[in-house]
Amino acid sequence: MQTLVEDFLQYIRHERGRSERTQRTYAALLGKVVIWLENLGLTNWTQVELKHLTAYLLHEQSRMVDIPNVKRSLSSSTLYLEIASLRSFFNYCESEGLVESNVAENLSLPARWERLPKTLTHEEITQLLEPFHPETPHSLCDEAILELAYASGLRLSELRTIRLEQLNFEAGFVNIIGKGNKERVVPVGSKAINSIERYLRVGRPKQVGPKSPGVVFLTSRGTAFGQSTLWLRIKQRASKTGISRNITPHMLRHSFATHLLEHGSDLRVIQEMLGHSSISTTQVYTHVSGQRLRDVHRKFHPRS
Repeated sequence: MQTLVEDFLQYIRHERGRSERTQRTYAALLGKVVIWLENLGLTNWTQVELKHLTAYLLHEQSRMVDIPNVKRSLSSSTLYLEIASLRSFFNYCESEGLVESNVAENLSLPARWERLPKTLTHEEITQLLEPFHPETPHSLCDEAILELAYASGLRLSELRTIRLEQLNFEAGFVNIIGKGNKERVVPVGSKAINSIERYLRVGRPKQVGPKSPGVVFLTSRGTAFGQSTLWLRIKQRASKTGISRNITPHMLRHSFATHLLEHGSDLRVIQEMLGHSSISTTQVYTHVSGQRLRDVHRKFHPRS
């Protein structure tokens, strides 16, 4: 049973273009299902019925999770992921003719609580992007990363893997390979272009080593940034500029989208620049913007 799971994981990684992180998540979730089913005496996926999957999910729903100083049940988001992974896996098995039918297709996904994305204010953005003096390769790299992140709304993974050949500053855009290997063109403003060009001219040459990759942004050792390393650098930069809020990985991306919407940008244009496959994903920013408008109305309208 585990062998078929491994085949599925290879399929979503190499043929569907899912990220390595998604592959690891599905591997962990489906691995638990395999153990559960084997404990029931099942040895083949063709033996699995809807009742087995329902029993597993009921077990998961009642299972208590230990987190520091508290014990709570599994979150609806985790259950959502477990059901999504089962549906995707059985859909693959059915399309490959490995099972007669998709027994997971009737599993209903729980409602997900949509938290509004946190954003930085215009003042905090200005504070975050303020240049450091004296300039160093380290500080120039940080400034270029932040300018590009806010100017184009790139994901963290896209920032750390963007290559030199993806920059087209004469035309004023970057060419991005996003989720699912989907390609998109994203405009870049003049301030971000100036910051990146200065880093490439003054900072990056001092970081390049014999084995440095062709990515734009390099660590002081001349290597590409890891996911956690890059975000740690951004958090450290925010702390040095006096921003006390906890900066999260998507906050600059959320700020990019929200500020565009607040200044009159079309939602479809924002969807294209963010690389969202569905407009429903982008629509969350209309709630953020609406909330801001209400706050302004309450603060400044004489009869609010």
